[in-house]
Amino acid sequence: MDEPGNGSQPERDVLERIVALLGLRVDEARSLFDEATTRWRGDALRVGEGTRRRLHDVARELGLVTRDEWDELELRIAQLEHRLRLLEDSASAPPGG
Repeated sequence: MDEPGNGSQPERDVLERIVALLGLRVDEARSLFDEATTRWRGDALRVGEGTRRRLHDVARELGLVTRDEWDELELRIAQLEHRLRLLEDSASAPPGG
């Protein structure tokens, strides 16, 4: 038994009938479909980016730390800890050694 979407003959027949009803050639129909899906993907990316920007703005208004800011702070703390260890090691090292 054929699964949906595996390229079975009935599905191709339906697609060919739709294309014939619209009066399009297969390459024109494919081009229109590709254009529509490209637009949809672009719209989805823009909506996602807009939502991300709004959430970032709300977090800033509420005084919350963003993930990027948190990661930056973690890095800076690790750098400071490393520098402090270097200073402590040099202070505890015997003179002239």
